[in-house]
Amino acid sequence: MTDRRRRAAPSRRKAPARRRTRQIAPRTHWLLLSVLAVTLSTALLLQGYTHHMFGITSDDVTAAPGRNDAVPGRVTHGGPVIADAATSAHTVRVKDRTIALTFDDGPDPVWTPRILDVLRRNHVRATFFVVGTEVVDHPELVRRMVADGHQIGIHTFTHPDLTRLAPWQRSLELRETQLAVAGAAGVTTALLRPPYSSSNAALDDADWSVLKQADRAGYVTVLSTQDAEDWQRPGTARVLANATPHGRPGQILLMHDGGGDRSQTVAALNTLIPRLKAHGFRFATVGAAVGMAGPVQRAGLGDHLQGMALIAVLGTGEWAVRLLGVLMYAAGAISVLRAAVVLVAARRHRRLRTGRRGRSWGPPVTGPVSVIVPAYNESAGIEAAVRSLIASDHPVEVIVVDDGSTDGTADLVESLRLPGVRVIRQENAGKPAALNTGLAAASCELVVMVDGDTVFEHDTVRTIVQPFADPRVGAVSGNAKVVNRGGLLGRWQHIEYVIGFNLDRRLFDLAECMPTVPGAVGAFRRRALLGLGGVSDVTLAEDTDLTMALCRGGWRVVYEEGAVAWTEAPASLNALWRQRYRWCYGTLQAMWKHRGALVQRGAAGKLGRRGLVHLLIFQVLLPLLAPVVDIFAVYGLVFLDPLRIAGLWLAFLLLQLGMGLYAFRLDGERPGPLWSLPLQQFVYRQLMYLVVVQSVFTAVSGSRLRWQRMERYGSLQAPPAPVRTGQRQPVPHDTTQRY
Repeated sequence: MTDRRRRAAPSRRKAPARRRTRQIAPRTHWLLLSVLAVTLSTALLLQGYTHHMFGITSDDVTAAPGRNDAVPGRVTHGGPVIADAATSAHTVRVKDRTIALTFDDGPDPVWTPRILDVLRRNHVRATFFVVGTEVVDHPELVRRMVADGHQIGIHTFTHPDLTRLAPWQRSLELRETQLAVAGAAGVTTALLRPPYSSSNAALDDADWSVLKQADRAGYVTVLSTQDAEDWQRPGTARVLANATPHGRPGQILLMHDGGGDRSQTVAALNTLIPRLKAHGFRFATVGAAVGMAGPVQRAGLGDHLQGMALIAVLGTGEWAVRLLGVLMYAAGAISVLRAAVVLVAARRHRRLRTGRRGRSWGPPVTGPVSVIVPAYNESAGIEAAVRSLIASDHPVEVIVVDDGSTDGTADLVESLRLPGVRVIRQENAGKPAALNTGLAAASCELVVMVDGDTVFEHDTVRTIVQPFADPRVGAVSGNAKVVNRGGLLGRWQHIEYVIGFNLDRRLFDLAECMPTVPGAVGAFRRRALLGLGGVSDVTLAEDTDLTMALCRGGWRVVYEEGAVAWTEAPASLNALWRQRYRWCYGTLQAMWKHRGALVQRGAAGKLGRRGLVHLLIFQVLLPLLAPVVDIFAVYGLVFLDPLRIAGLWLAFLLLQLGMGLYAFRLDGERPGPLWSLPLQQFVYRQLMYLVVVQSVFTAVSGSRLRWQRMERYGSLQAPPAPVRTGQRQPVPHDTTQRY
């Protein structure tokens, strides 16, 4: 056969169609998808950095203080407000009998409003050192602080230890917090309190470098002179004792309105303020307490707009994270439920077909069968296909419809002079037209359709027509298997055929909603097809369109796993892409064409509410969501709990492996190729998802995809003479062997 094989030469008449196919390649789709992916990744990156890289933790500093040689003595022993740290540092103390209440780590949606209520009742103004991420989450509380006359200070964006960050990260922390305040309340502030800071005496050289950089950015550092230690939650009485000053000196009192349960802080404030007022103390903001003029100013228009944009972006990111988390768990739950249903259905289907009480379709079907082989430039494999058909142990007539081939396909078949094989030549009109030509020429009531790159086993025809003993059956799907399984791509397609296609067909058979009889191996009642007007050419998935039409016409479509056909699968990613793109786009066309089945009754309703809904969820919606889920999984590995994310992925992989082992057992296949299943998740699965994405975009944009023929490789040969022991001949699992 190899001596007679010739490479297909494209005809001049077909070339324009292929050029149009390239022209409609939706590059804008990939641009849009890339923009969406980059936008989502950026939003998640910002969300992960701002909410998970750092966080509000205890103010307790466990690390030993470092050297303080660089800290000026006038700062170490000076006041808590430090200005001009980068040049001629000086400090300011609080006026006598003055208390500057300061609150860190807010705003908190529970405790900040309660603290504000206490301050309002007592006519006290305080200073709130806010965390940027909390400002983004609760901007209304910052607006209330400003409206009530309180001062705002910066406490960084994510509450990190600034001494452990690079200078650019420090600048980012301060700038983003400033923008958040500007966006939330329309003000900017010159006050800064670094996280985990305390008194002047605790400053070391690393702290001093932070203060100098902050001074160059225009900030005045505000430390504390008295710590209520409410972050330890020692009890209301203890908080009250820690917050009470001794003597006349003024104090900058450190308390917290966020970062945890602050009920003790609220309770202590209710007692502390009236008590200190009774002892002659007055309360003021930091600026008023040290005589600083206007540390808080109205924000410029640019800062205000940038701040609003920052709040919007981070708010959207947080919403996206929550939504993606819900969708990921929902998709996982649906996938697990589907796996359970598919496995149960496969087991039941197996028992119905092979068990002791196995279903009998009726008397054996022994009448002759017409086999139609549509062929366009199939010289590479047509001889093997035709020889396998005439070697059937069931009477057949073989009709090869040459659809304008330019590689001598028709001449090759005629030169074989095989009995029972007829060749019909026609101008190139497409596969549906070729099938209709063969259907018109068929002399038998039962018709088998087979692609020109497919070979049958000796009992395939006999096996696939037996369900027609039931007069309700209008079509039968056979079991297509991949013959060229060499290499990873071949193994992955082999796994997909066994797990994805055949397990699903068992489920569809039981649910009486079979959406597709594959073109590689399918049998039909001729009168059922003629009743539909033949094979339609309005979609690129004529097999799916035809099957759905039969279901809507009231015919049963069943699956016969024993009817095995061996077909060539694409041997390159480019060829695979073209094939699956056509399949997916054609399936979308067929689903849209038959959408009316969703509201019909009987067999049509089963197709609509079972088959179409299944296809919509598992072949359209979930694949569209899959790239987003993958991005979120990477986000989880980086910013969330990597062990939990890895565990979920491993559990999903084990579920697929379990399904694979069972499916391979049902099909009598060796499980060896399943070792490549983990790798399939990183390459093949992504490719299939992108195919769906492009198909949906193409359909939505209204573009018309043209037929794209798959390259033939000549890896098929007719099977040897049948073995009379009743055992099926083994078929090779790679392209280097012949059967």
